[in-house]
Amino acid sequence: MVEGYGLWSRPAGLLAAAVLLALSSVALATDQSQQRQQGRSANQATKQDARSDKVDCRAENQKSNAACRQDKRNTKQDGRQEKRDIKY
Repeated sequence: MVEGYGLWSRPAGLLAAAVLLALSSVALATDQSQQRQQGRSANQATKQDARSDKVDCRAENQKSNAACRQDKRNTKQDGRQEKRDIKY
């Protein structure tokens, strides 16, 4: 009977290892998904802020259209960096 126990212990150990590996990859995928979602949210919020800032800049006539456009680009670039900081 001892031989039968040895026969089943190896497949059970392999199965347990496979289950643990699968669970760890699911947890990693969930973390990455959350990071991507947070990055998207940050990026979308920044885009909206950049649009609002450009409209406000042009309405107040503080700067030329080109200067307002450059401010918008800088704001969007800051948002991209924030997204990178979240993801990596």
